[in-house]
Amino acid sequence: MGDSAGDAESRALSARALARKLTLEDVPVEGRRVLVRVDFNVPVADGVVTDDNRITAALPTIRHLIGRGARVVLMSHRGRPGGAPDARFSMAPVATRLSELLGQSVALAPDCIGSDVRELVQELAQGQILLLENLRYHAGETSNDLGFAAELAELADAYVSDAFGVAHRAHASVVGVAGIVSESVAGQLLQREVETLSRALVEPSKPFVLILGGAKVSDKVALISNVLPIVDQIIIGGAMANAFLAAQGRPIGASLAPADANDAARDLLVEAADANVDLVLPTDLVVAPAIDRPQDAHVVETVADDEMVLDIGPASAAHFAATIAGARTVAWNGPMGVCETPGFDQGTRVVAAAVAALGSHAFTIIGGGDTAAAAAMFDIADAVSHVSTGGGASLDLLSGALLPGVEALTDRDLNGVDEA
Repeated sequence: MGDSAGDAESRALSARALARKLTLEDVPVEGRRVLVRVDFNVPVADGVVTDDNRITAALPTIRHLIGRGARVVLMSHRGRPGGAPDARFSMAPVATRLSELLGQSVALAPDCIGSDVRELVQELAQGQILLLENLRYHAGETSNDLGFAAELAELADAYVSDAFGVAHRAHASVVGVAGIVSESVAGQLLQREVETLSRALVEPSKPFVLILGGAKVSDKVALISNVLPIVDQIIIGGAMANAFLAAQGRPIGASLAPADANDAARDLLVEAADANVDLVLPTDLVVAPAIDRPQDAHVVETVADDEMVLDIGPASAAHFAATIAGARTVAWNGPMGVCETPGFDQGTRVVAAAVAALGSHAFTIIGGGDTAAAAAMFDIADAVSHVSTGGGASLDLLSGALLPGVEALTDRDLNGVDEA
């Protein structure tokens, strides 16, 4: 059955919505206070940022703004401080690293709201940058408290959403501020993420192979249902494969697979068969008595009651790689096992190498979070078309959801800007 334009648009609601929204190119910024929501939720050890990928991803938008004379105010969360100040989650190391990357000083505010912060923002000269302290020092951030959002909005003449990693969250800095500031626009990173990921949903070259791993079937049900009309094969590994194996009556030992997950897997097996989609499951598995006992890892086809499935086996990895080799579009979300532990990393390593080997012959995208970490671990990030900065956000987008962080932005027709 053919796939209509309407069907494609319904699968990619965020891309359709973004096309109606204002972007950086639509608003003047010179001399104006521009409040930018970035995603600087980066790991820090001994006061030093250990992975700056999310910072570097935001640099194009930041450089665009300072190059055009904006007075730039950046805001982000880091970690989960629980709604109160906690020095362990300060943005100070981020300010230091951002200063190094930009080659100019980035000041850190003592808070993200309040009179002292407003004064610092007013003192900014054109091209200068102020980084606000952790948004999640205030409980109003995650609860989308309108009062908190209004205090943030007082710092802005215009608002830029460039934190794709939290675009699926209805938080104050993501949707609350956007609903208050009259010019709320998409930054370059947000645009690139939505448009690139949506390409797999709207115009995938065939064959299209979806690779899913991770822990929960429930997190992937909407995604699988959304792509069934356009995908050719779905490869399933990681802990979520346990539910599919259990649904087929195969023993999974001490591995976790809730009953509702088994039910969901059983339904998806039927849906895939009805859609004539090849759902590829592991046939051999790497097991051990516990995650902390990789020295006891071994390969089986039938799992004993006292063993846990912690990776796909070598035969399954080879079969997955062969399936990937014929693809022209690949979307990958979730590792094949506990890949951060040596001994349970080989399945993810083989899949990563297979995706990377496609090179320019295919359009390959990797969801953020654990999958992006695996791409970095196995050094394939530069060999794929796109590595997303957002795990949950990329999953929601590929599931066809309308991201709150996109929906909240200002429509073009409300600001006298003609739609294309």
